[in-house]
Amino acid sequence: MTDVLVVAELLEGQLRRNTLSAVAFAKKVAEGTGGSFDVLAIGEGTEAAAASLAPFGARSILTAEIEGGYLAEKYAPTVAELAKSRSYGVVAATASTYGKDLLPRVAARLDAGVASDIAGVSTEGGTLTYRRPMYAGNVYGHCTISTDVHVVTVRQSEFEPAEESGGFTSSEAVEVSSEGATDRIEFVSLVAQKSERPELSDASVVVSGGRALKSAENFHTVLEPLVDAFGAAMGASRAACDAGYVPNDLQVGQTGKVVAPKLYVAVGISGAIQHLAGMKGSKVIVAINNNKEAPIASVADYFLVADLFKAVPELTAEVNKVRGAG
Repeated sequence: MTDVLVVAELLEGQLRRNTLSAVAFAKKVAEGTGGSFDVLAIGEGTEAAAASLAPFGARSILTAEIEGGYLAEKYAPTVAELAKSRSYGVVAATASTYGKDLLPRVAARLDAGVASDIAGVSTEGGTLTYRRPMYAGNVYGHCTISTDVHVVTVRQSEFEPAEESGGFTSSEAVEVSSEGATDRIEFVSLVAQKSERPELSDASVVVSGGRALKSAENFHTVLEPLVDAFGAAMGASRAACDAGYVPNDLQVGQTGKVVAPKLYVAVGISGAIQHLAGMKGSKVIVAINNNKEAPIASVADYFLVADLFKAVPELTAEVNKVRGAG
């Protein structure tokens, strides 16, 4: 029997949807081993997050209100002490920037083994075996952890978000631990770009542009109308980000964000292996490229060989026409 603690990700007091992928993982482990799972909302505004988590079937929703902005050094002691005191077998979070920052510190405090960025889990025989991508997703390896506690980050693109299971779980406040917190670290401020478009990691449709767009102005005049026609999130290749066409937080790929939307549209992206690693889990992939030999053709469901500067405005007009008719 393995009990799982899911560490929820909050942003400005609201639950991030990517947490539901970690909840789906926790459900699978709990069901496969005869255990249960709890969810911890930690940070500022935990009451609202706890209410959002209530319908997803957790045994308990735990809250730890910590003011002063996110610092992994402030959160890790509380998560680790909770894992120890309640004897969780697995501590999990989504493999976002947040999860990758916080959970290694938790693992160090627990002296626990880590399985990072996992794409699957098996509970056969009561042993947890984790499946994770290697070499930019070209191969998958399987690993087990021998320590009493496992610390796991879950790849959002590989676990469908948990569905509401009926009923509501009440919340319980837990003690906040300050052990090991250092006065030499201070949260100063959060600088975040605000956008009316969906968050890239959570969007059901993503439209990404590559270096072939040639300039920031072309991203604005050519690609953005298509993004808005779909009501999509906008992404970009590393080459486009490195060239300064768009901010780095829009990068999709091995060193950027990993996405798996229902529809991914790649415009002027050749499909280097690092980019494919970040989006090839998408349900439907559409690519527009003037090179029929571009690597992205190998993963695309629909591949249009065309000049993007002609094809994209035509596609935008057609999408607007269809959505307007609907």
